[in-house]
Amino acid sequence: MPNYVYTGRDINGSEVSGTLESPNEETAAGILISRGVIPIEIRQGSSGKSLIDNLNELLKPSVPLEVLVIFCRQLFSLTKAGVPLLRSMKGLTQNCTNKELKSALEEVVNELTNGRNLSSCMQMHSHVFSPLFVSMIAVGENTGRLDQALEQLASYYEQEVETRKRIKAAMRYPMFVLTFILGAMFVLNLKVIPQFSDMFARFGVDLPLPTRVLIATSNFFVNYWLLLIALIIGGLFAFRAWLATEVGREKWDKLKLKMPIVGGILNRAQLSRFSRTFSLMLKAGVPLNQSLGLSAEAIDNKFLENRIIEMKGAIEAGSSVSSTAVNANIFTPLVIQMISVGEETGRIDELLLEVSDFYDREVDYDLKTLTARIEPILLLIVAAMVLVLALGIFLPMWGMLDAMKGA
Repeated sequence: MPNYVYTGRDINGSEVSGTLESPNEETAAGILISRGVIPIEIRQGSSGKSLIDNLNELLKPSVPLEVLVIFCRQLFSLTKAGVPLLRSMKGLTQNCTNKELKSALEEVVNELTNGRNLSSCMQMHSHVFSPLFVSMIAVGENTGRLDQALEQLASYYEQEVETRKRIKAAMRYPMFVLTFILGAMFVLNLKVIPQFSDMFARFGVDLPLPTRVLIATSNFFVNYWLLLIALIIGGLFAFRAWLATEVGREKWDKLKLKMPIVGGILNRAQLSRFSRTFSLMLKAGVPLNQSLGLSAEAIDNKFLENRIIEMKGAIEAGSSVSSTAVNANIFTPLVIQMISVGEETGRIDELLLEVSDFYDREVDYDLKTLTARIEPILLLIVAAMVLVLALGIFLPMWGMLDAMKGA
């Protein structure tokens, strides 16, 4: 979390200063007030962390969605049964098996004991509880319907878990085949082709072009395999560093949406997530602008997120939701039509939920047929590799047989 430098006055009127970690300035001010300090100035400072601390934070495991689903379901049941919130949180903390979530819940319980509300306590642990999660809890607290907010969050995360499982299952076979092809290429270039190369050199036959290409590739692998591995690792680090930039992440996310076969699936999956999140926030009573901002953060695509943030700015300037959706140029005609009708009838949340269900069915069908569509491409790759190997190895062998017969 960011590090904030503050100055303020305590209950005796004395000036105090220091630093504290907080997800944002608003939360930092709330923490200071709970400590009896009236903040005068709060500004973001340097993190002050060592390289090891930054690496530990980077490698810190995230809480699985399945764990959050169980937590929401359990807290929903306890809240609906009328169990006091502090007692419920203490019981869930004791029974929690995920270390990251348990550590966060322990601190949340301590803050609840000091009189803070649940949403502000969770906001201090942004690595566990997303802004969407915190906003839903805040709406539930303010409206007295915390149990309904928890039930909606559980249903939302359950849908996310199912979508991710379907995507992983659909990509398992293609990834297995591609990994096998890459492994076979390394083995052939390092072990098999050099043996044939020595045999051809002993016979002194003229080698055709495919064979010369294979031998040159094999020699490069054999002589420069360390350099090749270093280049691959360096390329991966450079790619990750590029993705860490704002421009790089947006360009890569835009490129993913235009990829053949999988780009359309990713686009529909992101539109489904946006529609479901936007509908959830509006139904819970979150203001329109805030709902758009939270829906943008819930999308795992920087290009789409920035376009939705632009929509939010246009709406705040006085434009209608439907016109900004058209100008964003990221939504399909179905989404735009549903938003227009929903804006006219005041039922945007209901219609967006129908859009989400529709796209979920489309994504499910596309994922089921993904293997069938990718299979011909994989077969062509394997066939091309086999053809090159066959031509490169058997053509000179036929030349050797002809030469032996002529002799």
